[in-house]
Amino acid sequence: MPNRVAEVTLEAGRRQAPDTLYQQPHWYACYTRSRHEKIVETLLSAQKIESYLPIHARQSRWKDRMKLVHLPLFPGYVFGRFTLDMLAQVLSTHGVVSVVSARGYPTPIPAAEIENVRRVSFAAAPGDVGVEPSPPVQCGKWVRVTSGPFQGVEGIVVEHRSRQRVLVGIAAIGQALEVDIDVAGVTPIPPPG
Repeated sequence: MPNRVAEVTLEAGRRQAPDTLYQQPHWYACYTRSRHEKIVETLLSAQKIESYLPIHARQSRWKDRMKLVHLPLFPGYVFGRFTLDMLAQVLSTHGVVSVVSARGYPTPIPAAEIENVRRVSFAAAPGDVGVEPSPPVQCGKWVRVTSGPFQGVEGIVVEHRSRQRVLVGIAAIGQALEVDIDVAGVTPIPPPG
């Protein structure tokens, strides 16, 4: 397989990546081959690149039994924390197809968004507390959860089948998680940035 060129180029209509993306590590969404998320996470970690694959447990019915399976919350994506100087190394990792980009260079994901996903994954891990993948983030009220296992999570409130739910999203990949939250345990906040 030919070696992919990972340099950010200056083409018509594109801007050069800010210097801070080369100097300090940021979180990025790595798009993977189908069903390669766990392999990519393992390989990035082996290369000393911080990686994160949020997963959720789901009951799956097999012919002879029910089995608990662990699936990625965002199928096709693994999050990696690295500088743009390491982009060629990330792209040459088996299973990585690309790094989500906009404006001609990889799009950094705010650490707060990754932390929100971590909190939801951690709080949901002990049992089924109503976490499920959701369509892309929609406009609504921004809130911070003030009590319960999701305390500190920020997201958008949506109406869903007569229940109030909070969306916790990763804007760069246009995906989110829906979590059932008691409406009394949230407080309004201004929208981020």
